[in-house]
Amino acid sequence: MEKILDIITAKMQQAFVDAGYEASFGRVTVSNRPDLCEYQCNGALAAAKQYKCAPIAIANSVVEKLDANDYDMVEAVMPGFINLKLSGAFLQKYLEEMRTAEDFGISKLGAGKTIVVDYGGPNVAKPLHIGHLRSAIIGESLKRLYKFFGYHTIGDIHLGDWGLQMGLIIAELRERQPDLCYFDPDYTGEYPAEPPFTISELEQIYPAASAKKKEDPEFADKAHTATFELQSGRPGYRAIWQHIMKLSVADMTKIYDDLDVHFESWLGESDADPYIPAMLEDIKAKGLAVLSEGALVMPVAEESDKKEVPPCILVKSDGSAIYATTDLATMVQRMQDWGPDKILYLTDKRQALHFEQVFRAARKSGIVKPETELEHIGFGTMNGKDGKPFKTREGGVMRLENLIADMTDFVRAKVVENQIVAEAEVEQTTKKIAMAALKYGDLSNQPTKDYIFDMDRFAAFEGNTGPYILYTIVRIKSILARYGAWEHLQIQIPSNSYAKDLQLAITKFGPSLESALSNSAPNLICAYIYELAGAANKFYHETPILKEEDQEKKAGYIALMGLTKRILEQCTALLGFEAPEKM
Repeated sequence: MEKILDIITAKMQQAFVDAGYEASFGRVTVSNRPDLCEYQCNGALAAAKQYKCAPIAIANSVVEKLDANDYDMVEAVMPGFINLKLSGAFLQKYLEEMRTAEDFGISKLGAGKTIVVDYGGPNVAKPLHIGHLRSAIIGESLKRLYKFFGYHTIGDIHLGDWGLQMGLIIAELRERQPDLCYFDPDYTGEYPAEPPFTISELEQIYPAASAKKKEDPEFADKAHTATFELQSGRPGYRAIWQHIMKLSVADMTKIYDDLDVHFESWLGESDADPYIPAMLEDIKAKGLAVLSEGALVMPVAEESDKKEVPPCILVKSDGSAIYATTDLATMVQRMQDWGPDKILYLTDKRQALHFEQVFRAARKSGIVKPETELEHIGFGTMNGKDGKPFKTREGGVMRLENLIADMTDFVRAKVVENQIVAEAEVEQTTKKIAMAALKYGDLSNQPTKDYIFDMDRFAAFEGNTGPYILYTIVRIKSILARYGAWEHLQIQIPSNSYAKDLQLAITKFGPSLESALSNSAPNLICAYIYELAGAANKFYHETPILKEEDQEKKAGYIALMGLTKRILEQCTALLGFEAPEKM
């Protein structure tokens, strides 16, 4: 369905035409003086120059052409503004259509289109840490948002599973357990189904090997050789790699499930590797690659560049491929398998130059179609209260599962202390509030900005927080439950200013989500539901909903509360959390 601002603008443009002026002057905006009016049109000021007429005269002539039934107030004020307040009947009709429409009448802008969201991006054999939080929850929220607008969405975790860390683990394992059959080049039997290490041992092996590499050149050479032999197909090393993958993916899945983050595709760099040779040959054949100090590179600088953009390195001087090579090959794979209309990447903002090079190389080489949209969202860091990157008390990088556990423990203590729910409901309620606190605390910030992780503030039940949003939903649920069946009640003309303010806030749902979509910014959803929750609470406090004696009026109040709840729940679902039954 049409956005309410578009409907009002269309009516205003027709009034300009009927008054003898161009329709283009009839653009309506939300008022920047809500104490005076709800909407305004300043077109008469611009029209005055073209028609050589006083703007107030133009405004008055346009106002006469507007349908007064659509407005509680419509007036021309000096020097030529047109101020509007919508009528209750106009709002009632719009919200009732919104209430009964599928997905509240949201236009399916992505119908028939496919988007791949590349987020998560962890390296196998390493525990997920807090640096993986933002990619996971921002990416998941955007994927859900695109799906809500009708896109066919594919979330691809893009595992780091094919680089030097694999060779380091193999080399270290060989030094620790040289007699394992994986290292016998003459072994022809089946390799064991169970790995020769646990996930805990695996997470110890990698950092030990990484440290040894820096101090022992001979060990570093062994790791490079092991990486090369793994990628060349050595059976024993492939078997070890499969063990690593199985353990790592199982461990990651558990933590991502706790975050309610789910990927449609678990492909990694290894899956893109077979596409590299043909891709490089095609780039060479097109004359796009040149040798530079022994490396194969593709120049991607453009005349319009205001700062230097280095060539995209495809093959290093030692013959090895790097991230850019793998990312380009991954694009080849995605275009062949899924043919996406858009690929969206979520990574640390420090990778901005890398993706600029890769995107230019992909377009220049024809890997993606000219119309395929490529977007990189570089997110900021999560910092401690000292403004520096968040660390453990010992100064290390905190594991993601520990961060989730800390937030959950913190919220549980509040739930128990305040006796929010019965003992049997503590764990389920705690988990939902903790997820809201953690996710909303992150998502309410602009993705590209750094932010301060403050557990006390994020878990507060008041203010611009996830728990406050949940509390509003739970409060509405309680009102609806005490009333009884409410799902089919119709929206009515607002009977007081608080009801009208809430109805006006509801009309911003579609535009707010469209803005979040076009800007790839879940924080705009957070800003919207905070405004909506504020309007709902104000209405609740100032209106005796359940004590209202006029049953028809009470039904209208309940219908308005029901629509508010549904929209709040839809928005929290897009953000990746949900409200408990009690709070």
